[in-house]
Amino acid sequence: MFKRTGQRRYATVVTDAVHGARELDPAPGYHDDVPHDLAHYLVECELGLTGGVFGRAARGGGSFRPVGAGAQDARAARRNSRKQRQREDRLRGTDHDGDNEMNLSERLAGLCLVYWARRQDPSARRPAWVAAEAELDERHRAALERVVDRLEVLVPRWRAVPFGDAIGFTWPHPEPTTP
Repeated sequence: MFKRTGQRRYATVVTDAVHGARELDPAPGYHDDVPHDLAHYLVECELGLTGGVFGRAARGGGSFRPVGAGAQDARAARRNSRKQRQREDRLRGTDHDGDNEMNLSERLAGLCLVYWARRQDPSARRPAWVAAEAELDERHRAALERVVDRLEVLVPRWRAVPFGDAIGFTWPHPEPTTP
């Protein structure tokens, strides 16, 4: 779920039966129109990536903290941090392609945001790092186009989300589950 938490802020919340609700708040990569983690989510859904942000989160990994964990005492925070590192180590051990998938997800999420912005304003300046798009194979280019098409639909919905509300998804499906 992607929750608008304030002016220029959003949170990414993941929930599963084993680990409960966990969040990144504030989540990285603020943009007025497209939360960066939403681009990650869509890229990972389109390509079936299990070693990216949301595939790892579905298995209990990632940097997500228990919802409301901001007020932990120091000992509990160290214990949770140690458990999280151990969980990440296990995930890396069982997912040998995970780091490559995480890098691919990061790269394509960034490209998706640039492509989406260029659709909005074709005269917009092209960042120098976008030259990396030339290295994409046809499968990744097609996924990029599908993600940008989805963003065309989701951006107006995100703009309309009031503070405190969210757009939810069920991993690994790219269609929102909330109105």
